[in-house]
Amino acid sequence: MLFAKLLPREGNFFEMFNQHADRIVEAARAFSQLVANYNDPHLRDKYNQDVDNAERAADRVTHEVNKSIHKTFITPIDREQIHTLINTMDDVADLIQDSAETMALYDVRHMTEEITRLTDLSLKCCERVRDAVKLLEKIADPAVAEAALKTCEEIDKLESDADRVMRSAMSKLFREEPDVREVIKLKPRQLPRRRCGWGSLGRARARCRRGPAWPASGGPGPPWSRW
Repeated sequence: MLFAKLLPREGNFFEMFNQHADRIVEAARAFSQLVANYNDPHLRDKYNQDVDNAERAADRVTHEVNKSIHKTFITPIDREQIHTLINTMDDVADLIQDSAETMALYDVRHMTEEITRLTDLSLKCCERVRDAVKLLEKIADPAVAEAALKTCEEIDKLESDADRVMRSAMSKLFREEPDVREVIKLKPRQLPRRRCGWGSLGRARARCRRGPAWPASGGPGPPWSRW
């Protein structure tokens, strides 16, 4: 008991969640600029580095959260749920970085209209995740819970929009692209939930939609626990 009294009782988990969500948005915005300026090698390298920097900063926050779980006696929510939330969020940053790295690996030469649209939708998803995360600390307030529900519904709609863009992109790719090499390069990037290229971006978008189950006690659960 004496040892327990020496440990922090709450920690600053919500603050760290917010910091991580900000890094996700930074990575997504840098990736958006990478796509917008892809024809400029200097800017391409700059924004690739910005994506890497944001992802590494997100990793540091994740490490700090996981370390704090073991150093905090009483956590504001269940330890397993803290672990699930921060690691799900970290997947988003990792997959954005995967997308940027794989474009270089596959030597993609130009950005298609569909890639630009998917990038824009993914950025919007990440911004909505940040908005939802900032509401977590006061989620027991019915008005805040309702606002979180609305935000999560917006994420759901954005993912549905992106799925339609993905299907259209696949159809256009096979109908109009005469170079087999380009088909090989782009195909994995335009399939959702693949662990490569634009599949990584699709997975990042999908991870935005996921969240942990919330404790049955201590206030209403977050809207995404109903999905």
